[in-house]
Amino acid sequence: MTGAYVPGRSVVHRTPAGLKLAVLAAACTALVFARSLVAVGVATAVVVALYALARVGVRAAWGQLRPLRWLVVVLLVVQVLIADLPTAVALTARLVLAVALAALVTLTTRTTDLMAALERALRPLRRAGVDPGRVSLLMSLALRSVPVVAGIAGRIREARCARGRERSVRAFAVPLVVGVLRHADAMGEALQARGLDD
Repeated sequence: MTGAYVPGRSVVHRTPAGLKLAVLAAACTALVFARSLVAVGVATAVVVALYALARVGVRAAWGQLRPLRWLVVVLLVVQVLIADLPTAVALTARLVLAVALAALVTLTTRTTDLMAALERALRPLRRAGVDPGRVSLLMSLALRSVPVVAGIAGRIREARCARGRERSVRAFAVPLVVGVLRHADAMGEALQARGLDD
């Protein structure tokens, strides 16, 4: 759910990153307490309205939620077995809505703006020995690594299919680990070259 920024001039795009993060935290907290189907329905309407206001497009929005589809099915089935259908639907919908809100922040905010907001929020912790710049750098690297690893996995999956070994776990796992380790080595060397090797 990173690297998916969709340029735009909507109100949601123009809202400061720090405010978006604060609203996201408050909204996700509110979702925890939205246990009835009516409350979840209202929350769904608000999220859909925010996406419409942001004008990021259905394809970009679905691209953020599509990876959840199997998790949603499994979670729904498990919750129906444990509880009842309304509870299962409410719980699953709350999870999807929380991810959708986080995705909306990602789709409408540049990563650099998010990291700058995080750095500003962490400034008061300098007295406790926290370096906001390093925390921001760490978060940036972690966020950047997600699409890199996904790209490596995609290339390996294509190569595995080309060799006719679609079902081989080893043909996927070993190259993935090697590729991720190579990427980590290259990133470590780049950080060391910039004097950030401690």
